[in-house]
Amino acid sequence: MIRIITDSAADLTAQDLAQPGVAVVPMCVTFADDTTVEDDGRMTRDEFFTHLANDPKLPRTSQPSPAAFMEAYADAELAGEEAVVITVAAKLSGTYQSAKLAAEDVDTKVYVIDSETATQGEALIVREALRLREEGLTAGEIAEALERFKKRIRIVAVVDSLKHLHKGGRIPAAVAIVGGALGIKPVIALYDSTVKLAGKGRGRPGAMVAMFKQLDELGGIDTDYPCVVLYSDEKQLAGPVHHYLAQNLKIGGALTCQIGATIGTHVGPRATGVAFVAKEAD
Repeated sequence: MIRIITDSAADLTAQDLAQPGVAVVPMCVTFADDTTVEDDGRMTRDEFFTHLANDPKLPRTSQPSPAAFMEAYADAELAGEEAVVITVAAKLSGTYQSAKLAAEDVDTKVYVIDSETATQGEALIVREALRLREEGLTAGEIAEALERFKKRIRIVAVVDSLKHLHKGGRIPAAVAIVGGALGIKPVIALYDSTVKLAGKGRGRPGAMVAMFKQLDELGGIDTDYPCVVLYSDEKQLAGPVHHYLAQNLKIGGALTCQIGATIGTHVGPRATGVAFVAKEAD
């Protein structure tokens, strides 16, 4: 079997984690009181967002060490398995570099892929890796296919504000100011390793309309692949997104997934959006 390894920024579901040969290397979150917890599920996602709301300052996230990846690789080596490693975007975190450094110090063959995305965008790539493994591809063939596939991953979301992304250093101040005008809700997009201000709207209803327009502008949803409705702390916000997908795009059965602590630190509360695979360019 081929081991599929990722980091906790992928926000894998319980169903993903139940697949054989899947391993997650956790990232860490440090709160205002200097308490550090691993993003390994022991603190639930709801508990994290409660903590985030009550903290006087933004938590800090930190990448796994090379040693943490070496441990995951050693487990694969003991099982006689090669490994395909999918990390959060290298421009957003040093996790990719940790994974690459660790790969230099093990004997088993390890293929490390910069997903160029995060959260359920990263999870979509993990699920594609599992599908390709089921088809019988080698680790090298899976890695080669994923390098192409990742270019089609898109995330678009409405966030309550850009302050968390700005404080976390993920967007510049000029973008945060534009997206933070009075009464305006920003729409962000993540693809090609970059968080962008993709649109904005008057209040949440206007921002949702702007977000739905982005689904086409970012290439349209390839219905051969599942898409995912994301939310941070308020699950009911996912409802209108499901309604639009089902009624306007005739896409039913989209997964609903909560954003975890690592990415939740940066997007903040009341976020909702869609992760999808864009149609192949003609």
